[in-house]
Amino acid sequence: MEIATYVKTERKKHGLTQLELSKKAGVGLRFIRDLEQRKKTLRLDKVNDVLFMFGKKIGVTKID
Repeated sequence: MEIATYVKTERKKHGLTQLELSKKAGVGLRFIRDLEQRKKTLRLDKVNDVLFMFGKKIGVTKID
């Protein structure tokens, strides 16, 4: 699953608006919007701040 899809799905599952998630994760609303819209360039530390809200973080994955 793509990060953008995961974040949007989890956000909605937890009943959070984009603004609520941005405040809880300590990132800007614009960042959440860009993340959910699959912006190609995002700061990984901020992505991890958002993923932390759902008990996840970015990791290294082997390419087959």
